[in-house]
Amino acid sequence: MNKLALYFIISGCLISCSTKKELDYKSPNVEQVLLNDYVLLISQYSEDPSYGYTKENPIMTGGGVDRVLNQRRFLNALAGPEGQFVSYRRLGSCCMFKTQNGTFGDTGLLDMYELSYDGIEEPVILYINMYDSDHLQVPVGFRLIYE
Repeated sequence: MNKLALYFIISGCLISCSTKKELDYKSPNVEQVLLNDYVLLISQYSEDPSYGYTKENPIMTGGGVDRVLNQRRFLNALAGPEGQFVSYRRLGSCCMFKTQNGTFGDTGLLDMYELSYDGIEEPVILYINMYDSDHLQVPVGFRLIYE
């Protein structure tokens, strides 16, 4: 490959990366409340079908030193629509974004979790922001284990 073609390929990648819309969730830093050591207290149901299901509208569990644990505490609070036990597994991270609460610098990554329960046709994927925190809500299609 000649140098000119390589230059255009690299330039194109740099331009496309720099012109992407950058995610910034502007965290209000809400302090999360525990129901017990394993479950977060959630008092609202979301009416927004994108809440948790899109990278633009992730669940913001925050949590300081407990940030990874708070993701699981949130997921532990969920039940299927008929009270079914919800199983989950972490798929990985994606979607770099700006945050003042990042571990290294001013960036964070969303974590993706796959959730399933008896009777669901296909597992769903929820996006969780463990750096920023906001008022937690139950995503559409789920309910709370403690109702």
